Order: sequence, then structure tokens, then C-alpha cells
Amino acid sequence: MEIFYDLSKVIYDKNTVVTLGTFDGIHVGHKKIIEQVLAKSSFYGGRSFLITFDPHPRSIVSKDLKIDILSTLPEKLRLLEDIGVENVLVIKFTKEFSQLGAVEFFKKYIIEGTGIREIIVGHDHHFGKGRDGDENKLRELGKSHDFKVSSVGAVTIDSVTVSSTRIRKAISAGNVSLAGTYLGRSYAFSGRVVKGDMRGRELGFPTANIKPDNSGKMIPAIGIYAVEFFIEDDSKKYNGVMSIGKRPTFYNDGNLTTEVFILDFDKEIYDKKVTVNVIERIRGEEKFSSADELIKQMNKDVEEGIKILNRA
Repeated sequence: MEIFYDLSKVIYDKNTVVTLGTFDGIHVGHKKIIEQVLAKSSFYGGRSFLITFDPHPRSIVSKDLKIDILSTLPEKLRLLEDIGVENVLVIKFTKEFSQLGAVEFFKKYIIEGTGIREIIVGHDHHFGKGRDGDENKLRELGKSHDFKVSSVGAVTIDSVTVSSTRIRKAISAGNVSLAGTYLGRSYAFSGRVVKGDMRGRELGFPTANIKPDNSGKMIPAIGIYAVEFFIEDDSKKYNGVMSIGKRPTFYNDGNLTTEVFILDFDKEIYDKKVTVNVIERIRGEEKFSSADELIKQMNKDVEEGIKILNRA
């Protein structure tokens, strides 16, 4: 897959099938659009091109809105390559860029930039300053600049339209299994293993404390989760139980920690990059009256985690 960060590096080719959007999370609805792009480009004997933005546009346009992203740029690019996209243009989204009108943007970056034979968009697609560009605007441009416009309908699961917003709501509620259904894969995040206070080791449950790679990446709601654990330079998949919380049994400082007890594992992995696939929530966080009560519950959590992972 070719990745471009500068429009001037893109070679113009009229025989290009394009799609355009933020594509946060690359969920099953996004995949439906991308698959149509690939099918059309193959039919025409042309090339596929996906245009996306970084950072998330809403983080720039809405100053007071903190947007928790579902996929970092490296994650997004890796997913797009796995799907089979040939070319990606990543546009740096700035306040200045956000002032470009829909027609001005489309002419510069697509009609005169990548080139276009057909564009595939989602059912609710908008673009440009004030989101004033839509499917109708694209069809007007298509008539005057000789390209086709195709719209892909929404993907629904149990009568619910899949969207990045719905996935965020599910993750923020701890319903990672539902988020996984909407994504078409388990929700995941990556980070580095850092030293903690060794509290887990004292309890008989040594954990890997994880500092996420990207502070803007969405982390699931406080609670205990069954997870799959991957370590850089290690091809093996490990099973584990993850705690995201403030550890109220021992502390009241309000600091949030993310730590994983890895089953059948005794290696030192400090400073290693790791990836966690979050499979299912086991329970919420609780405050226990003693360390012994916590240990009893942790043993139950491990048993439940193993059951979940065995059927995953």
C-alpha cells in the first residue's frame, strides 16, 4: 500500500476510484464502502484511493470537545492495508484546512489531485467547511467533471445503524463485546509496559502496567476484562485478565491504571510494546474490605476470564 502525506507526491490518474472520510475505527460500515471501492477499481482496471484526515477533524473544529479516537493513524493504516486498499492520502487536518469550502477542497485534492472516475461514499457523507458538501453536491460536480457517484447504504445490526459514535458509546459503557460486533473484530489498544508499585505481585497476581501509546485513544470503561495479550517480537498470543481502574481497596488518589495479569507467564517485559485485544467485560470495579477478599475475587475473575476466552 502506498501512503502519501503530500498531495504533490500523488500522480494524477483519471482512472481512479476514490472514497473520502475520517474512517475512525474502520468498522463494518466503513468496510462495506471500501470493498465497493476495490470492486469498482478492479472492474475499471484502475486504482483505488482512500483519502483520510489526521488528527480527527472534530478535535480541531470543536475546541471544547474531547474526541476519543477508536483508531490511531498507524492502526488505521494497518487495517486499510489488510483490507487491500492500494493508495492512501493522509491530509493533515488543521484549523486553516477546515476553512476550505466543499467545492474548493474537492477540486484541488480529487478532481485535479488524485484524479477521479468514480467516488464511493456512505449514506450520510458530508465534507468541506461547515460540512456543506454532500451527495447532491458530488453529483453536481460529477456531471460537470465527468465522474460517477455511488452511495453505499448503512449497515445495521439488530436494527441499529453501525457508526463510530455508537461504538464509542458501547466502549464507554464497558460493552466491548458489542463494540467488537460493530467493528468486525475485537477492540484493541497498544502501549508500553511500565513499572508499577508491585501491588499485584504482592497479592500473587503480578501484572503488566500499560501506558497507552496515544493519549487520545479510547480506553474502555473502568472494570475487569478478559483479554488477549500480544508482545512485540513474540508471535505467541497470551490470555489475560485486565483491570482498568483506581484500585479503591488500597488507594483513594483517583489515579487510573491499566494493568494485565497474563496467564501462565513469568517473563520480564518492561518497556516492551504490547497490544491488548479486549474481549469481554467480567465486572465493574469494587472496593473490598481486605486484601484476602480481593484475592478471592481475583481468582474468580481469572476463572471467568478463562471461560470467556475459551469460547471467544
